[in-house]
Amino acid sequence: MSTVVLKFGGTSLASPHHIINAAQKVAQISKKHNTVVVVSAMGRTTDQLFRMSREITPLPKAREMDMLLTAGERISVALLSMALGKLDLEAESYTGSQVGIITDTRHTDARILDIRGDRIKKALAENKIAVVCGFQGVSLEKEITTLGRGGSDTTALALGAALNATKCIIYTDVDGVFTEDPNMFSGVKKITVLSYGEMLELSSHGAQVLHPRASSIAARYNIPVEIKNSFNNRPGTVITGLGDIEHPRPRALTHCTELYLITLLEVTKRARYLSQIVTELANGGVHLKFFSHGISEAKKFDLSFITPLGEKELVKAILKNITKKLRIKSIRETCDICSLSVIGRGIGSANKVLADTFMTLSTNKVHIEVVTTSELSITIFLKKKYLKRAVNALLRKFDLVKR
Repeated sequence: MSTVVLKFGGTSLASPHHIINAAQKVAQISKKHNTVVVVSAMGRTTDQLFRMSREITPLPKAREMDMLLTAGERISVALLSMALGKLDLEAESYTGSQVGIITDTRHTDARILDIRGDRIKKALAENKIAVVCGFQGVSLEKEITTLGRGGSDTTALALGAALNATKCIIYTDVDGVFTEDPNMFSGVKKITVLSYGEMLELSSHGAQVLHPRASSIAARYNIPVEIKNSFNNRPGTVITGLGDIEHPRPRALTHCTELYLITLLEVTKRARYLSQIVTELANGGVHLKFFSHGISEAKKFDLSFITPLGEKELVKAILKNITKKLRIKSIRETCDICSLSVIGRGIGSANKVLADTFMTLSTNKVHIEVVTTSELSITIFLKKKYLKRAVNALLRKFDLVKR
């Protein structure tokens, strides 16, 4: 039989009732396929554990965070395996380390190096359902590691690649991928099919339905992915390779409000200074969403960085040492920044789409701070007060909302 990997997110496992519902879906699929199930922690468990750590210390050691956060998935795998047993199905639960998900040594944001998967293969050969903790692995130094927030998606697609799965189904609390977040914007349309590249851009710029690393693995190994609602049986959104592409057109919008902008003022214009600052941030594990410095003939320039809001304290700690070393006297920071991205194949080089985006925002009196483009996206950084106005205007302009 072919192998299918299923992944259930936290909202799909939020209570014993939800877990029984998930088990019933697994039971149906296991009649026709070898089945591997990847699970997240129940409900808001990870967030609760994270908050508890911050009540102890604002900067906990990364190793201890991994030890703490991996507890949530262990609860989920055990309970789901019990629910499957109640349905007279043989299931065995495994941690990431037990199935041989080998990672590098970077705590809280590890990268997968190898998946041995011997225990999963043995379970499937014995007609058992393998239920695996998402989000976690073990380093070559035998340290427990995690793959970063949303890492269960990455676990699911990585297992899919290792097991030559024919499909991966991601169960969540929405009916698929929409032209914007349906919980925030009414009338948005569901997208039936997306390319791997478009899904990767959506994920990278704020969409929560599939982690960017999972999108990348799906594309690399050509694994079809379906995003489905765990609470109904409606068809979802299929992520796959596309054949002929029509003229460039926006397919969806996405946004991110959890950003942090910090600017170093009057940095001396020396090439090694920029190199030092960026290198220190990168080595410290900061994910730079954007950075820029002014272009001028002056001897000093302002250097700005936009990072995830969750990395604010980490960024400040790293820059504290840098500013002292480079004698930078003034820093400006704000959390009043967000991004809005228009996604679609070829739109970054399509002059009309770019012009329409600027004209629409200008007409609606939306002030733009910064713009970046790629082949598949146009990303605008703006103050939060403009976000809903900008999104609604662009949804109407590009026919991404029901009339």
